[in-house]
Amino acid sequence: MNRIQFNLWALQQTDVRLMVHSDRKISPQENRLPPPLQTGLALTALAPMQDVTDLFFMSVIDRYGSPDYFFTEYFRVYTNSGLDKKTLRSITENSTDRPIFAQLIGESIPDLVRIAQSLSHYPIAGIDLNMGCPAPRIYRKNVGGGLLRDPEKVSRILGELRDAVDGRLTVKMRVGFDDTANFDRILDLINRYNIDLLSLHGRTVKEKYHSAVHYDLIAHAVQRVNCPVLANGNVTSANAAATVLSKTGAAGVMVGRAAIRNPWIFKQIRQTLSGQPVSIVTLVEVRDYIERLRQTTTTQPIPERARVSYLKMYLNYIAQGVDAAGAFQHEMRLARTETELFEVCDRHLLSDPNQAFALEPYPGLVARPNCETAREAIVN
Repeated sequence: MNRIQFNLWALQQTDVRLMVHSDRKISPQENRLPPPLQTGLALTALAPMQDVTDLFFMSVIDRYGSPDYFFTEYFRVYTNSGLDKKTLRSITENSTDRPIFAQLIGESIPDLVRIAQSLSHYPIAGIDLNMGCPAPRIYRKNVGGGLLRDPEKVSRILGELRDAVDGRLTVKMRVGFDDTANFDRILDLINRYNIDLLSLHGRTVKEKYHSAVHYDLIAHAVQRVNCPVLANGNVTSANAAATVLSKTGAAGVMVGRAAIRNPWIFKQIRQTLSGQPVSIVTLVEVRDYIERLRQTTTTQPIPERARVSYLKMYLNYIAQGVDAAGAFQHEMRLARTETELFEVCDRHLLSDPNQAFALEPYPGLVARPNCETAREAIVN
C-alpha cells in the first residue's frame, strides 16, 4: 500500500458526515466552559504532556491550528513548593488567544489549595487536577494516577479544591489504577463536587499506552457524570476523532501524541466535523514544522548532543507518517549530529516535497517501543 492509497483508506474507514454533524446540540453543562473556536462542533484540547507541551510547543501548534483548549504541563505541588517559572510562562506569555487550564499534580491538600489560590491570580481558564499520569516515578508517590487507588483521598482533595477555587475545576484521569473497581465511585465524586470538565483516558494506569482503549468505559462515564467529558486515548487523526465521538458520545476529544506527529490535527478535526475536505499536508510542510521545532534549541546554550536528542523526541512521532517502511524513522534514530539529522530530514522530506504526509500513523511504526504498541484499529 503506497502513501496515497493509505490516505484514501484512512478517509474511507468512516463516513464521518453521517456520524458527527456541525449542528450538534450544545448541552447546558458545556456552557460552563470557555467558548470554542467554532460553535456547534465537538470540543478539542491538547493533552498536557510533561516536557513537551510548554510555551514554545503551544505556539507552534497554534500556528498550524489551535485546539479549543490548552492545558499546562503539571505544576508539582508539595510542602513549600512554588510556581515553576517555566510552566508559569505558558500562562503569562500565552500568545495563542486560546484558554489555558493550569494543571496540578500532588496529594498534599493544604499545598494543592495554596497553589490553586496562587494560580487564580493569573489568566487561567481553570484549575485541572492530574489523576492520570501513568509514570511509575509519579504514581509510586501516590500522585497522578496513583490517586485512583484511594477514592477517600480523592474526595478530600476535590472537596477542598472545590471550596477554594472560585472558577472552574477540572479533572484529567484514567479509568482506574490496575482495574476499574473504583471507577464508578470516582465518577460519582466528579458529580458530588461539581467538576466542570472531565478529561478521561480510556486505559488504566497500569495499561499505560499498551492496551486497546476502553471506549465503552468513556461512553459509560459520559452517561454517569453531569459535566462534559473529553475522550482521550489513540485519537490519531480527524477520522479517528469522529469515530471516537460517535462511539462515546463525548463532548469532545483530547489529543496528545498525535498532535506531536501532526500539528494540523485540530484544524483537520474541525474540517471533518463540519463536513469539509480534510487538508492534505505535504512533506515539505512537515519539513517546515521540523524547522520550527529546531528553532527552540538555537536560543539555548545546550550541547549539540542534547539538541539532537530533543529533536529526536519529536521526530520519533513525526516519522510515523513519512514512509510506510519506516526508513526515515530508522535513519533518523542513527544520526549523531545535527548535520547528520537534517541530512536525513532533507533526503526523505524534500526529494519529493509535494508527496502527502499520512493522515494516520503507518501500521507497525511505534514512536516509543518501550512504552507503547502499534496503534490498534478503532472498530466500528
